[in-house]
Amino acid sequence: MISRRDFLQVSMAASALVGASGFGNWGRLAAQQALTQDQLLQFDTFGNVSLIHITDIHAQMKPIFFREPEINLGVGENKGEVPHVTGADFRKLYGIEDGSPSHYALTYDDFSSLAKGYGRVGGLDRVATVVNAIRADRPDAILLDGGDTWHGSYTCLKTQGQDMVNVMNALKPDAMTFHWEFTLGSERVNEIVESLPFAALGQNIFDAEWDEPAEMFKPYQFFERGGVKVAVIGQAFPYMPIANPGWMFPEYSFGIRDEHMQEMVDEVRGMGAELVVCLSHNGFDVDKKMAGIVNGIDVILSGHTHDALPEPVLVGETIIVASGSNGKFVSRVDLDVRDGRMMGFRHKLIPIFSDVIAPDPQMTALIDEQRAPYKAELEEVIGKTDSLLYRRGNFNGSWDDLICDALISEREADIAMSPGVRWGPSILPGQEITREDLFNVTSMTYGKAYRSEMTGEFIKVILEDVADNIFNPDPYYQQGGDMVRIGGMAYRIDITKPQGERISEMTLLKTGEAIDPAKNYVVAGWASVNEATEGPQIWDVVENHIRKQGTIELAPNTSVKVVGA
Repeated sequence: MISRRDFLQVSMAASALVGASGFGNWGRLAAQQALTQDQLLQFDTFGNVSLIHITDIHAQMKPIFFREPEINLGVGENKGEVPHVTGADFRKLYGIEDGSPSHYALTYDDFSSLAKGYGRVGGLDRVATVVNAIRADRPDAILLDGGDTWHGSYTCLKTQGQDMVNVMNALKPDAMTFHWEFTLGSERVNEIVESLPFAALGQNIFDAEWDEPAEMFKPYQFFERGGVKVAVIGQAFPYMPIANPGWMFPEYSFGIRDEHMQEMVDEVRGMGAELVVCLSHNGFDVDKKMAGIVNGIDVILSGHTHDALPEPVLVGETIIVASGSNGKFVSRVDLDVRDGRMMGFRHKLIPIFSDVIAPDPQMTALIDEQRAPYKAELEEVIGKTDSLLYRRGNFNGSWDDLICDALISEREADIAMSPGVRWGPSILPGQEITREDLFNVTSMTYGKAYRSEMTGEFIKVILEDVADNIFNPDPYYQQGGDMVRIGGMAYRIDITKPQGERISEMTLLKTGEAIDPAKNYVVAGWASVNEATEGPQIWDVVENHIRKQGTIELAPNTSVKVVGA
């Protein structure tokens, strides 16, 4: 990891890569409780190429609250390495003052109280202000969208992504890559991509029948910036048909495809590329491994795992930048490229404090226009919460505790399962819960809530399989999100064990009895990847439950015992 010294020299053949992070500036200002828009945007322009990175917006056009994860465990070589450092340990690592805005933006502790003081984050009209300011300073900056853009809200679901397409087109990115977009179905994705005024990239998006690169998605795009020939190579989420329903996009296959990535890097270098950027939706640990295998990538702009890191991580001669999620941050990277080599960089992770950064009025108007037909539905109050509702973390999230409670109650189940997805804003204690809030954590194109019988043995198989997707020591086998959330059942997990041996002490909470491998249990869940899933939509199930409860109050969830962290 790059240190917080003003300059870091790293041996690069006969030259030296000089890097600096802008984190210290706003970190110190934050400690003084003195942030202004000018201070957030301050940047000492450097070199001759500027990159702007946003990723994992999940259709959040308006300012939100978003709590960073409490538990983000690394395994194997990544144990204890960023981004697998949270809370006070994260603040100590980066020199962040307790109680400062940077504490609030980047860690989870005291979230509710800090949120009341520092307000919401994000909002694409504020993002537009930041992007416009960078472009005013560096007019030919390259804006790159890391994907998970056309998914995650009520209006995005109702318009099949068109609201986000309209808003992002106004932001004028230069290229994007993909993940959840494909859950709109390949026909809809193809329709949108054909009309995009910028590049749709994915070197690893292949035609499933012929195992050849898909014509709809270019592997890379060239840009001429600051007298430098820049190649941006796209890397879509590799495990699309595993993590999401493959029947929605049967003509496409994905995968990491290291060998093809190396071919693309060599190809663009052979065509004169002086700077090679990978716009990735691999996830951070996968990007780290790929950077150690594929030679010739200068910058990886990382997405998928929603990590927000105030400084890039260096792997060999590649810098990896993580820019958070939900429109909460924008990364700026300035690069000095000379004689066909990246000689140095400056980087700044810019937090989008919504009360500090003025909204761009044109973007505000456009956003409000997209939302106007649905205003009444979005604002309808369905309940209130006395508990902090959040999602992020390897295990429990209170939003999913609430969803599991609803599934058990409304579907008359013994056990509930909620997928370990990372998207979804937070709701503070005392806030009303609106329909928009509910859809922000449930909206998807395969949201039916199933109800079925499963043996105790099969439930364990599910937990073991998901656990291996997260805790396999090889990042290339980490194919999921976070751990499936369980309601009505407790268990013990040893993350150091191999697959099949991690899960034990499974207990049915309502009786206190051990789960019997041979016994059938009624299990309710949602977001099944199976095409023939039947049941009501999850948002209807949860709305009914919230309305009956009136005010939500959740006890701390202690049903998962984690060993080996």
